[in-house]
Amino acid sequence: MTHKNVAEILKSDSVLQEVELKGWVRTFRSNRFIALNDGSTLNNIQCVIDFENTDETTLKRITTGAAIAIKGTIVESQGKGQSVEVQVSKIEILGDCNPEEYPIQPKKHSFEFLRENAHLRVRTNTFSAVMRVRSKLSFAVHKYFQENDFNYVNTPIITGSDAEGAGEMFRVTNFEDNKAPLTEDGKIDYSKDFFGKETNLTVSGQLEAETFAMALGKAYTFGPTFRAENSNTTRHLAEFWMIEPEVAFMDLDGNMDLAEDFIKSVINDILKNCKDDLAFLDERLTQEDKSKPQAERSEMSLLEKLRFVADNNFKRVSYTEAIDILRNSKPNKKKKFQYLINEWGADLQSEHERYLVEKHFKCPVILFDYPANIKAFYMRLNDDGKTVRAMDVLFPGIGEIVGGAQREERYDVLVEKMKAMNIDEKELWWYLDLRKYGTAVHSGFGLGFERLVQFTTGMSNIRDVIPFPRTPQNAEF
Repeated sequence: MTHKNVAEILKSDSVLQEVELKGWVRTFRSNRFIALNDGSTLNNIQCVIDFENTDETTLKRITTGAAIAIKGTIVESQGKGQSVEVQVSKIEILGDCNPEEYPIQPKKHSFEFLRENAHLRVRTNTFSAVMRVRSKLSFAVHKYFQENDFNYVNTPIITGSDAEGAGEMFRVTNFEDNKAPLTEDGKIDYSKDFFGKETNLTVSGQLEAETFAMALGKAYTFGPTFRAENSNTTRHLAEFWMIEPEVAFMDLDGNMDLAEDFIKSVINDILKNCKDDLAFLDERLTQEDKSKPQAERSEMSLLEKLRFVADNNFKRVSYTEAIDILRNSKPNKKKKFQYLINEWGADLQSEHERYLVEKHFKCPVILFDYPANIKAFYMRLNDDGKTVRAMDVLFPGIGEIVGGAQREERYDVLVEKMKAMNIDEKELWWYLDLRKYGTAVHSGFGLGFERLVQFTTGMSNIRDVIPFPRTPQNAEF
């Protein structure tokens, strides 16, 4: 007898084959029909038991959430909604589930409730679909870079540098509570700490990835990053995953080409490999949209959005041109934007980014050549002295999904920028070394993986696309 998973059985046409399967009961009705799911697919398989010849105590133990093992024969289904079902010859209860206490009953649950039960929420249709898509996307990311000769590099989680200069970092220390030694001037003496200096959880692996690009040509990181930003929003997490490729001898144009090709490739990959899950998530989003006022509804379904990105060339627009478009736009003139655009140099908000993508250009947009004073120190200064070779990729529904730049490869210019931004040269001596020993044009970008999962699954809250979200006041599970 073959042990098969539900996905295999539903795809097979081998009627009358004897099978053995294991999974969790989703529903049990009429003392006869078990909807069984084992996580291999969104779909349940119907297992029909002969209740007259099944022990009464066993029947009572077949409850939602119980783990069971079944032996039986695949037959053509008489009921609606499935082509095959399993005629059960033997059933064994592997793990009981008390229906009075089990939180994930077969009814509609709020996402807030499911976040409080994150250890069980993957047993629901929505979260099993989201997490399977996340898994496939993760594999597609590695596949893309490996097929394009990138070297995967594991950059440090604990670091002494603040790559973004944003200062929102989690401190790592080994001092016992309230027993940190002090220096003569009353400050904490980190020279006595575990690493002999002040250290933090990383906000980005980019700087270290650059060292690999400047030796191996092409490198990428894909790992956890941390921000101690006290933001309780649907867009922010304290712990999230970042994808960061860095490439030697590549300028900003090459960087934009890489970002576009990469995004289209991974989206095409899941359109091909996650059809059932995406169809379900597409329908879920359509239903959710119906409950919103007309003005807040999305113009495109989830699948349309994914194809929109996969099939359209990304429009490349300078920051300066984008500011002109926004300044003269209807929502700006009629004061509909929350943040009005009055002058060059403004930091664009997601409402502006979405206007450019969804209303003005009606395709994904790459903005480039941003004002130097709103971007990080490592971005290459243009000849005009006021803009840098930065680029952001903007998507429908979410705005910025990728941020990248050609890196500043000139030693003296980088030192000047670090001084201007109060960044300690001693701390980044090794980063400056790259500009002293065989420097060359190089570029890269960062993409927050959860933002990509959000876009591809249509989930509106970033906490619903990571298994166990870490947010202010919450480190449960």
